[in-house]
Amino acid sequence: MSARLETTLAGLTLQNPILLASGTAAYGRELADVMPLESLGGFVTKAVSLEPRPGAPAPRVGDFPGGMINAVGLANPGVEAVLAEDLPWIAAHVRRPRVLVNVVGREAGDFGQVVARLDGAAGHQGFELNVSCPNVKQGGLEFGADPAALDALIRGARAATRKPLFVKLSPTLPRVAEVAQRAVDAGADGITVINTIPGLVVDVERRRPLIGFGSGGVSGPGLLAVGVLAVHRVRQALPAVPIIGAGGVQHATDAVQYLMAGAHAVAIGTAGLADPKLPARVVRELDAWCARHGVARVTDLIGTLAWPT
Repeated sequence: MSARLETTLAGLTLQNPILLASGTAAYGRELADVMPLESLGGFVTKAVSLEPRPGAPAPRVGDFPGGMINAVGLANPGVEAVLAEDLPWIAAHVRRPRVLVNVVGREAGDFGQVVARLDGAAGHQGFELNVSCPNVKQGGLEFGADPAALDALIRGARAATRKPLFVKLSPTLPRVAEVAQRAVDAGADGITVINTIPGLVVDVERRRPLIGFGSGGVSGPGLLAVGVLAVHRVRQALPAVPIIGAGGVQHATDAVQYLMAGAHAVAIGTAGLADPKLPARVVRELDAWCARHGVARVTDLIGTLAWPT
C-alpha cells in the first residue's frame, strides 16, 4: 500500500481514505470472502439499535436506471448480539482498516445507550450517529431536522464515549452546514454527508411501488454532485472539522472530487454492492491518479477546490 494515500480522520490513522458506507459493509464478516477488506481505509458497520429490528417488508432493494432504491428499515440484531458476535469477529479478523459503528435509535436517548454499551468493546474505533432516521417519540421527524433532539442525542452519545463521533446528515436538510455546526457544538468530532435521498420507484406493470415499504432511499451515481456540494458547504462552514464524503462514488476521480471539496475520507456504497471488487480498485486507481498528477500525499488534495470568483 502506497504511503501517499495515508490520511487521518478525527485522530484515527487510515492507510487510505476509502471506506465502505454503512449499510453496504454489514459487520465485515459478510464481505470477507468477496472483498479484500484489508486493502481499504475502513468501513462503517450497518446500523445498531438497542433492540433487534426486523426491518421493512420485502422486497427491500430495487434497481432503476438512475441507481438504486432501498428500504431496509434499519434491520439489525440489536446491540447485545453485535457486542457478543460481530465486534469479536472484527477484532479477530480486521487488522488495518478502521471501523466505525453506525448507531440508530427510535428516540434521542437510545443513541447514548447504544454507544455506552459498545464503547469498551474491541473491534471498532468510533461511532457514526445516523440522525436521518425518524424520532418516533416526536412523531417521526428526523433527528437532524429537530435541533433539540439533535443536541440531546449527540450530548448523550458524547457523555458515553471518548472515541470519535461522526454525525451522518441527510441531503434534504435545507441548511446542512448549519446543522453540521450544531452537531459539532453538541460534541461531534466529525460529519458524514450525505445519506440517501427519499424517492419512489413505481413498477408500472403492477401499478405498485417497486419495494415493499413503498418509498425508500435513493442512492447511486446521481448522488455524486449532491454529496460533493454538501461536503463543500460543510467544509466552508467548518474548515477544521473532519468530513466523510459519501454518495455516488464509482471511480477514483469521484473520490478526488470529494477530497478537493473538503472531505478527509470517502465512503463507497451502492457501487460496492454491485461490484465487490470496486472499492479496492478505487484505492489502486486513486494511488495511480496521485502518481500521475505529482500528488505526494493524498491529504494535499483536501479542500483545494478553487471556487469561481
